[in-house]
Amino acid sequence: MSAHKRFFIEKLNVGETEVYLEGEEFVHAKTVLRVEEGTEIVLLDGSGKEYSAIVAKIEKHRLLAHITGSIEGEREPKTPIYLLCGALKGDKTELIVQKATELGVSKIGVFSSEYCSAYMNDNKLERLRKVAREAAKQCQRSCAPEIEYFGDLDSALKSAGDYANKLFACEFLESSNGGDLSCLTGSTAVVVGSEGGFSHKEYENAQALGFTGISLGKRILRAETAAITVCALIAYALGELK
Repeated sequence: MSAHKRFFIEKLNVGETEVYLEGEEFVHAKTVLRVEEGTEIVLLDGSGKEYSAIVAKIEKHRLLAHITGSIEGEREPKTPIYLLCGALKGDKTELIVQKATELGVSKIGVFSSEYCSAYMNDNKLERLRKVAREAAKQCQRSCAPEIEYFGDLDSALKSAGDYANKLFACEFLESSNGGDLSCLTGSTAVVVGSEGGFSHKEYENAQALGFTGISLGKRILRAETAAITVCALIAYALGELK
C-alpha cells in the first residue's frame, strides 16, 4: 500500500480537530493527486508533528479535513545543519534546496557575495520555499527547512553565530590545511560559494567570525556539487545518514 499523501498547512491550534486545506496545496490535492472525500491524508504544520486526517468535504477552492490523530515525526534531524550557499544562475539553487532538504538540512540561507553574478527576488525566494516543501513531502520529513535570503555575505555569516561548528568551504584551501569533517559533533553551519567562489578577503572575514576553512579535495567542484556533497558529508558525520 502506498503512503498517504502529505500536505502542508498553517500551524494548528491545540485541540483543533478540523482544518481547511487551501491555496496551492489544495490545487495539488484536487487536480494532481485526485484526492476524494473519504481519502486518508497526512497534514504537516511545521511543528514536527504529523496529523492523520480524513477528507470530509471538497469545495471549489478548499477542502475540509477531519483530524483523527497525531504522532511526532521520526525523520527530522536530531542535530541542526545550516547550509549557507551563494545564489546560483538558472535553477541550480533550486537543485541545492531540493537535495539539502532530502539530506536533512534544517535551515538554508542564500546570499550574494563579491563574485556572485546571480540575483534573488521575492518570487525566486518563494519558489525556493515551495521546492523545499515538495522535497520534504517526497522524503517524508515532517518539516521543510526555513529558507532566508541575505543581501551580503557578512550578514549570512553572522546568522550562524550560535552554531557549534562553523565551516567555510574554500576552493583555494589546501586539503591538508582544512578542518576535519569526520569528527564533527553538535550543530553545524557550512558556507559554500557561488559559481565565482570567494575572495581571500571574504575568507579572512569568515575566519574573524569564527569559521574554519574546509577543502573538498583536489578537484574543483561546481558550486551545486560542492553544496550537496558537503551536506551529505556533514549529515553522515553527525549520524544523520546511519
